[in-house]
Parts: sequence; structure tokens; C-alpha cells
Amino acid sequence: MDAALQPSAADQHATVAQPAVVKLGGSVVRGGTLKGWLDVIADAKRPVVLVPGGGALADEVRDCQRQLGFGDVTAHRMALLAMDQLAWAIAGMRPGYEVGTAVEDLRGILQRGLVAVWAPSSLVADHSDIEATWRLTSDSLALWLANKLGAETCCVVKSATLPRGQQSANALMQDGIVDEAFPAMLAETGIPTTIFGQGDHAALAAQLAGKVSAPSPVVV
Repeated sequence: MDAALQPSAADQHATVAQPAVVKLGGSVVRGGTLKGWLDVIADAKRPVVLVPGGGALADEVRDCQRQLGFGDVTAHRMALLAMDQLAWAIAGMRPGYEVGTAVEDLRGILQRGLVAVWAPSSLVADHSDIEATWRLTSDSLALWLANKLGAETCCVVKSATLPRGQQSANALMQDGIVDEAFPAMLAETGIPTTIFGQGDHAALAAQLAGKVSAPSPVVV
């Protein structure tokens, strides 16, 4: 594993309890089911860091790139800012959610018993271990952050209807469910990861409560 991806001993010591990272896909954020997912996360009895997708704002970046012709590095930074904006939107929807940027910020929010919502641009933009292309999106960034936090698990929520049972990261990538960099990031970080689809609110609640084994674990 790349040493840059490994949480330091000091970082691990600073964490009161191992959090779960929950990534909400952009289509979930802009869809009609967002409130239900936020309710599940708010009711969790464990610390949760929420990673929003870029949603329609990231799609607008793609359109602008096609029209204006700027490069992928610029598009990458703009897509990170799209995630920032949706992080602030989510935190503004209900009490108990607070935006954080750096790892220390997120841990401080968790220690106060709140849900931390990650705005990634200031932490991620200049990291050399994160490729600045459309191959790597919020899916892989959620794994990257989970590793930095020493998280126990990463839960990826999508708007698609997904089958139960073990899921191959490569198959999910080929089907367009996760980004192209996701299988390699999963292999590199080794974070236990579960994917949830449309209507899987109860499954996510059970997973965060530690009541059941992962219904749809993702494997390399």
C-alpha cells in the first residue's frame, strides 16, 4: 500500500471510535430519496462521515469542459468544488450535520456527536496520489478518505437497483456503477466496502448498527 494512503499512528490515536464513511451518489443527492438516506445516517449510533457526489453540478462541469475545452486538471478541481457545494447543501438541510474539510476537522465534528459532511476540494486538490481525471470521482475519493480516517467501513449508496450478494468491483466499474479507478483504490486501501442501491435504507441502517453482515460486499 502506498505510504501516503496509510493513516499515521497519531491520526489513529486521535480517533475516538472508528467511523463509517457513507458515500451518497450524485443521483441520490439530486433525487427524491435523499431525505430518507439522511434520516438513516442521522439515526446511526456510530460516527459517520458523509461524502456527497458531485451530482448535477459535476455534470455541468463535464458540459463546460466539452464546450470550452479546458483540461482534466481544471475539470477535476471544478468537480471537487461541485462536491463542496453539495456538502454545504446537505448540511443546510437539517440539524446535526456539519461540513468539514481536513481530516482533523471531520474528527472534531464526530467527537461532538454530529454527522460530518466532507467538502474535499482543499484537502484533495494538490495530492499527488490522486489522479486529476474523470477516471477518479467521488466513489474512489470516499475510499481514499476512509483510509485516511482509519474508518472501519465504507458504504457506497447508489440510485440503481442492485442485486444482493457479493459484488465484484471490476464488474461494478464495467457496468458504470462506480468509477474506473475504484477497483484499484479498493485493492490499495483494503477498506471493507458495501454497496447499497435503491430502497436499501433498512440494509444501510442495519449495516451502520452492526446488526448484520454486509448484504452486498464489494470485492476486488
